[in-house]
Amino acid sequence: MKKLLVPTAYVLLNSDLGTDESIISEIKQILAEEQIKFEIQGVYGVYDIVLKLSSDNAEKLRAVITNKIRRINKVQSTLTMMVIEEQENL
Repeated sequence: MKKLLVPTAYVLLNSDLGTDESIISEIKQILAEEQIKFEIQGVYGVYDIVLKLSSDNAEKLRAVITNKIRRINKVQSTLTMMVIEEQENL
């Protein structure tokens, strides 16, 4: 039996030192305008920010990540993982 999931992406971001708060604020503004559901946290470790996005439209998620989030000033790099939309229960 297959379970249909809402298109979801996890984005890990590296930022310039001390810019996490301003980047998080900018991401919140972008996603509110785009009406995309999200969770965002600043973290310690290899990455500085973890972002979970979900929308009814997978193409919209890809476009926002590529054209808006990755282009934010002071974001050095990103790693994006798209959740498999259909997954068979074992």
